[in-house]
Amino acid sequence: MTSGQQPQSSEGFLHGKLLIAMPGMPDPRFGKSVIFMCQHSAEGAMGLIVNKPLELDFKSLMDKMEIQTIPQASGRPVMFGGPVDTDRGYILHNSEHTNHPPGTIVVTPEIAMTLTVDMLKRIAGGNGPSRWLMALGYAGWGPGQIESEIAANGWIHCDPDNEIIFDRDAADKWVRALDKLGARVSGLSWQSGRA
Repeated sequence: MTSGQQPQSSEGFLHGKLLIAMPGMPDPRFGKSVIFMCQHSAEGAMGLIVNKPLELDFKSLMDKMEIQTIPQASGRPVMFGGPVDTDRGYILHNSEHTNHPPGTIVVTPEIAMTLTVDMLKRIAGGNGPSRWLMALGYAGWGPGQIESEIAANGWIHCDPDNEIIFDRDAADKWVRALDKLGARVSGLSWQSGRA
């Protein structure tokens, strides 16, 4: 997908959805994860974990980059976006402006992802989008990999929810995402059944 473009019809069924780890997820990096899926196609999938804060806040990261930060942007946690490219920053934000900077991918009509220092400076200075989340790293899957993990009951998915994605309090995002599906955690199993 090109920067600033709407998603094309060739995108897969997970594009723009929330991917939710099932209880008992065998990979501890993804246990109780909620992932906003930024891309999904025959070539693979990419998303950002939105509920695993690092021991790093936005201001501390901006200080390391020597970017001035207004107090309103200071206390937000930086998320562990996934185990791939953990030294690279990704910003999920509401897509309230049609005038996106270069390096922005419009994922859904409401949510975009930007990969530029310019967006960090806008947010730090109070001129960025009203709702945003900063993550380091991303979750990635090769062709057919995420489909296989879903078939093995590793994940379930639902429509995106801006309140879950952008809420500063990450502690209950996993349960809230499951609640969107009407799923009670105690009734879910990650093991495949046999007929």
